[in-house]
Parts: sequence; structure tokens; C-alpha cells
Amino acid sequence: MTDEKQVSEQPESVEMAMDEPASAESEGATPEKGQAPGAQASEAAETGEPESGPAAEPGDAGNPNDPPTATAAELEAARGEVKEYHERLLRVSADFENYKKRSAREMESHRKYANENLIKALLPVVDNLELALQSAGACKAGENGSAEKPPGSAPGIVEGVEMTLKELLKVLEKFGVVPIDSVGKPFDPGFHEAAMQEPSDQHPDNSVIREFQRGYMIQDRLLRPAMVVVAKGGGGSQ
Repeated sequence: MTDEKQVSEQPESVEMAMDEPASAESEGATPEKGQAPGAQASEAAETGEPESGPAAEPGDAGNPNDPPTATAAELEAARGEVKEYHERLLRVSADFENYKKRSAREMESHRKYANENLIKALLPVVDNLELALQSAGACKAGENGSAEKPPGSAPGIVEGVEMTLKELLKVLEKFGVVPIDSVGKPFDPGFHEAAMQEPSDQHPDNSVIREFQRGYMIQDRLLRPAMVVVAKGGGGSQ
């Protein structure tokens, strides 16, 4: 009886011995699954790998380890653009002011000399009227231009020509056209055109003796030079 009892108890011990390694393995696996955070940190420190966690955004101001943003560079670039635009605006403003001044000068010049071609075309009419009076003997050469009525001439025609010439000269003067006083003055190539030279002892050398064609000025510009006769080798007083 004793031997049978011992034999019957041996399988239970064997079964218990076989269960112990399994429980030991299960106990050893449990720490790996539920490993504490401290153990994970120590393992990460040993392996050199960073501790896993939520990734920080680059622009997060709360993280002092983030690299500096490009705000300063962008601000400097914006300042450069503002300076460039300001200089460009100044240049455009200066160009516009110069354009306004130039336009004003051109408009003033156009206003003063707009009728230049028309008036120049009317000057031969003035010349013909003066020649008509001279040929009729109604005008005596001189500075005063006093009229003499020769015998047998028609007074009405002469007076009509005189009046027409005077009115026409008034109209020209209204538009800034004035004759050039040349007789007795030194020859000036800027206002005179020498038709010929004539020896004279009564006039200074290189002075204007008489006019073939009267010259005119419009405002401060030469409209037509005077065609004159210039004294040569004169012995008169200067």
C-alpha cells in the first residue's frame, strides 16, 4: 500500500515541475510588455536612440531648441524693396516735373511763334505796298517817312495805300512783329544780309548805308534779316 501511494504521488510532482518553467517564462515576459517608462528611458540612453514622443513643429515658439526663423532676413529684404520703390518714385516725380516745365516752355513758344509762317508770308505784301508808295513819289526817304503828293498823282490812291500799309503794320505789331532799324547802324550778320558794298566817305566803314529790303523781328526771334548796302572804306567819323 505504501509503494502504490508513492507511485501515485510521483506524477503530480512531475506535472508541477513541468508547470514551473512555463510560469517562469510567463513571469519573465510580463515585464517586457508592461515595462516601466524609467526602464524605457534607460534603454534609450544605452542605445543612443531619441525617446519617442510627439514631434515638435518648427515654428513652435515654446520650444527653445528650434532654429531661429527668417523674420530678420525678410524684414531686411522688405526694407530694400521699399527703398528701391521710393527712389524710383523720386525719379518718376522729377521726370514728371521736368516734363511739365518743358511742356510749358513749348506751349509758350508755340503761342508766341504760332503765326510765324503766316506773318512771313505777309511780309512781301508789306514790301510791295512800300515800293508802290516809293514809286508814286508819296514817300520821301528818311526816318520820319513823311509823305509828299507829287503833281498829277491821284491823292485818293496814295492815301489808300498809306492807310493800308499803316493798318497792316499795326496788325503785325499786335503779334509782336517789329521792323529792324538798320540804316546808319554797324553791320551785324545776325540781323543783316549784305547785298553789296559801296564806297562812301559819308558813312563809317562797315556800316549800313541803305536798305533793299526791311528786316523784321517776331518777339525775340529774327523773322527776316534786312537786305542792306554796306559802306566800304568810309572816311566818316566812327
